[in-house]
Amino acid sequence: MPKILIPCDGSDNALRAVRHAASVAKQRSDVQLELLYVQDPMPLKVHAAFSLQEIEQMQADEAGRVLQPARQILDAEKVPYQFRWRAGTPAGEIARHVEEAQCDAVIMGTRGLGPVASMMIGSVAIKVIHLVKVPVTLIK
Repeated sequence: MPKILIPCDGSDNALRAVRHAASVAKQRSDVQLELLYVQDPMPLKVHAAFSLQEIEQMQADEAGRVLQPARQILDAEKVPYQFRWRAGTPAGEIARHVEEAQCDAVIMGTRGLGPVASMMIGSVAIKVIHLVKVPVTLIK
């Protein structure tokens, strides 16, 4: 069963990718969708003030809040999915998740920067393309 990863940060571009992935999943009933939210690691000051369980709960709460619109889209389309979250740099964590979860493809939104801006600034999508060994579909 092919597994498609949808990195989602809650942006309009990411939600367009979720809609596209839902349409793919509806065309092929054997596709598994997996939403992933990558958040910045907590600053050291936060680690000193809270227990590991409290930090994990705060991260899980944030992931739930950010992924809620994407989950509503998939629920409305009646498309089954899993959702996960990780902390770290987005491109690196997406690539790590692709490998660990044995994803077969990635569908992700992009801000649609022009070629010069993308080269100078770089983007998560471009970094992911270079880091993973599976097909990546970018949704603008």
